[in-house]
Amino acid sequence: MKHGKKYNAAYKNVDKTKEYGLVEAIEFLKQNAYVKFDQTVEIAVVLGIDPKKSEQAVRGSVVLPHGLGKNVRVLAFAQGDKATEAKEAGADYVGGDDMAKKITEGWLDFDSVVATPDMMKVVGRLGKILGTRGLMPNPKTGTVTMEISRAVAELKKGKADFKMDKAGILHSVLGKLSFDTKKIAENAKTFVEAVNKARPQTAKGVYIKKVTLTSTMGQGLKLNQNDLK
Repeated sequence: MKHGKKYNAAYKNVDKTKEYGLVEAIEFLKQNAYVKFDQTVEIAVVLGIDPKKSEQAVRGSVVLPHGLGKNVRVLAFAQGDKATEAKEAGADYVGGDDMAKKITEGWLDFDSVVATPDMMKVVGRLGKILGTRGLMPNPKTGTVTMEISRAVAELKKGKADFKMDKAGILHSVLGKLSFDTKKIAENAKTFVEAVNKARPQTAKGVYIKKVTLTSTMGQGLKLNQNDLK
């Protein structure tokens, strides 16, 4: 892949042999930003487990203390009092069969989906559409629950869901590069702590092998894990 002169100039500043301190990495990304828009800060965690073993699958969610830096559009599948709760908690869209019909017709103007357990019979029919986009509600991430108001509120605040990919890597957004350095650092530590808590009981050896921090148009920086505790 070819990159522009500004990217290449910034990339030359990266020490590939170095493990950066967390604050140091954030400051590096800020200082070497060469685009005008507010970039997203992202974290990647390489796990030392076998992704082919279902009992070692890692997934979960965590509410980041300083949010994601964006307006999260939440769709709630609920009815009756629970629908009212979802609306009052800030859900952008609430419904049942009507919302399912819109989705099957191509509507996807939302970022997260929550549902009460009784509505999963409706949501289940949307598996092929929502599943491939990582939007399917799941009890393990707290998005299938009777506590619908709390689920909506957490998503609106900045709840990050994570799921190990086929290569055994977890990815998440940590906010915007315009965030105060301390806030990005606190979001990062909170995320890594949640990943550690999600460690499968069958996992042996080194659980977290490598952690990398980057921004939308920035360079990937390997982090010193001692700085993430």
